[in-house]
Amino acid sequence: MSVMSAVLERGALGRPELGVVNMDQMLKLSYDIHDYSSFSGGYVPKNIAEDKPSDQASRWSSENNNPPQYIILKLKQPAILRTITFGKYEKTHVCNLKKFKVLGGLCEDNMIELLDSGLKNDNQPETFYLKYKLENNPFPCQYVKVVPLHSWGPSFNYSIWYVELWGVDDPATVLPHMDWFTAYREKEAIRLCLKHFRQQNYQEAFSSLQKRTRVQLEDPLLTQLHAALVERGDFGATEEAVQQAHDRGLFREYIGQHEYRPEWLPIVPAPGTDRPGMRGGHQMCFDPAHEVMYLLGGWDGTQDLADFWAFEIKQGRWTRLSADTAAEGGPSARSCHKMCLDMERQQIFTLGRYVDSSQRIPENLRSDFYMYDIPCRKWTLITDDTASVGGPNLIFDHQMCLDPVTRTIYVFGGKELTCTASSSLDDRTGTLSSVEPVFSGLYAFHVATSTWGLLRSDGHHAGPGQIRSRVSHCMLLDHKSRLLYVLAGQRNKEYLNDFFTYCLDTDELVVISDGTRGDGASDVPAAGTTQRATIDVDQAEIHVLSGLSKDKEKKEDNLKNSFWVYDIKQNKWSCIYRNRLEPGPSDDARPLVEPCPRFAHQLVFDHIRKVFYLFGGNPGRKCNPKMRLDDFWRLKLTRPTCTEILRQCKLLLRRQRFEELVTEDVMAALQYLQTELASTVDHADAEQERQFQLLASRLFAVPPADPADTEPRRRARSQLFDQLTVFFPADMAQPRTNLTDLIVLDK
Repeated sequence: MSVMSAVLERGALGRPELGVVNMDQMLKLSYDIHDYSSFSGGYVPKNIAEDKPSDQASRWSSENNNPPQYIILKLKQPAILRTITFGKYEKTHVCNLKKFKVLGGLCEDNMIELLDSGLKNDNQPETFYLKYKLENNPFPCQYVKVVPLHSWGPSFNYSIWYVELWGVDDPATVLPHMDWFTAYREKEAIRLCLKHFRQQNYQEAFSSLQKRTRVQLEDPLLTQLHAALVERGDFGATEEAVQQAHDRGLFREYIGQHEYRPEWLPIVPAPGTDRPGMRGGHQMCFDPAHEVMYLLGGWDGTQDLADFWAFEIKQGRWTRLSADTAAEGGPSARSCHKMCLDMERQQIFTLGRYVDSSQRIPENLRSDFYMYDIPCRKWTLITDDTASVGGPNLIFDHQMCLDPVTRTIYVFGGKELTCTASSSLDDRTGTLSSVEPVFSGLYAFHVATSTWGLLRSDGHHAGPGQIRSRVSHCMLLDHKSRLLYVLAGQRNKEYLNDFFTYCLDTDELVVISDGTRGDGASDVPAAGTTQRATIDVDQAEIHVLSGLSKDKEKKEDNLKNSFWVYDIKQNKWSCIYRNRLEPGPSDDARPLVEPCPRFAHQLVFDHIRKVFYLFGGNPGRKCNPKMRLDDFWRLKLTRPTCTEILRQCKLLLRRQRFEELVTEDVMAALQYLQTELASTVDHADAEQERQFQLLASRLFAVPPADPADTEPRRRARSQLFDQLTVFFPADMAQPRTNLTDLIVLDK
């Protein structure tokens, strides 16, 4: 059985989107070594055609790690590629590829990127699906180029031990797609010519080619914009076209390509007002409809807390709802519990708590479950022991979320507390004990019927279809897709950063990432615990603020906070923020520009106003292990807005109009500068303001234009049009590249 066959047998790849290419037609594809950058000693390129994991010499190794290093494979005949498998040596190796790219095409000089990924540094073969569609149509390849980028050992040469390609090469399937691909390339070549002819004002050539081929260069809106701006110089009509694009939401794709910028702001209560004290292991939830944040309990470094608070965002004021919830029929003092909010019915649910080992007697280990009615300001005990009614035993450091559609609460993971001390990372202190713990599974509580059900037991060993329970992880609910997202956490002494979904309707588990490809430095969040996550269902984004992570080099806990955004649709992580590497002794004297590193903190999200709120936590000060934080922060992630893009487009257009007016009528240009152009400038932006002030000097520096020479003006407008098209979706606009870019100069 080949490596790929074994992978398919295990179902390790999940379920690909196959389109018109039938999985049953896939077979192992034969190839020859066509070209390579270099090789070292006896580690010749042909070695990668044979899978010999026990032979240390059976590999291709580059002569050095200076870019570009590559190896090009040529298939026996064109095929639609679906997977590439990399075999490995039987032991970990410093020359394994930590990052690489795979490109493919019908000729070696014109290839498309098929994959950008990396290998684990272990002895297990890895198989990857390759990009195989353009405009939703499969395209064939005959050449495959593997480009190493980084090895697992710094400054080591690159090694590839074995490569296996799978796909479809049946001519009956491939030839129609070759015909489509040929037609696609011809269409794109025609579009490049059309763009070039229009840029150069070759109107007859442009019209003739378009009439003959019936190929459209762009969306009619952009054709309308080009005619108004470049051909007629009608800036009013051009602005109307740009406004229409704004109103249709056409700038959103451009905005989505920009990474967020974090803006932290400390929330400091007025002097003398009441506020929560220092704590970690507390719980918070947020009511966006009323703009109120709720905080319950926690650990102050010495004892568990039973206070209950509300922070009203508009008033900027804390209100202590209860100094001791137990005295009012609510939960006792606790930490490492969980809380969720039913926004529609204005109810808060809380479950679980940590119990110190010295207090673990049977009567203290009942799993009480409470509901707080916000309008009535009243606690209700749903049950004094969830285990007695089919729910979980007493747990801590679990996760809990509520489905507003079905009014079902989902509880996953956490450690069960028994009369025997368990091995755990205490969310309050960060210390470990030594006895093997029991992890809780995935439970569902139906609020309307007050019934519990066990959906999944703890899968002790990782495997297909198994859910490994854990503590201090993240769990989020996307009520639209009916998926639970689970990320990171800790199981015994193992730090995790796997990432998977669980479908509430089908009981299906899909692994997004097994967590072994990233080291947290660039591509995915580092393996860690007490990470805090939120979800924006409307934007299809998940946000993660890291906590404790494992330093792989020092093999010790590492306290560095970073903020990550996961784009659900693109399956892509982006790190948008990292704080100072380590807190220093003079931190208290530094300006409050960002939170200090911490764990056991809490983060909530206002999904309507797109604002995060962070409170408290454990700063991990070895010199003061009981220290906890009481700082309160607001985080806003910013990107250009559609309105800002519209203003930027108008600014570009009005600058061009001003430049033209300067050559025609200086006084009219001055008035235009002071009114129309000034209104589009962001005067709070120092660079924009500087550029605006410099424009005044143009009034006396530009000689009058020759009315007969219109070409310079048209060229400037054409360049401006090219600038504007960048803000539009790629499938609407003219090609991003130029015809002249394809000219290769002989050396």
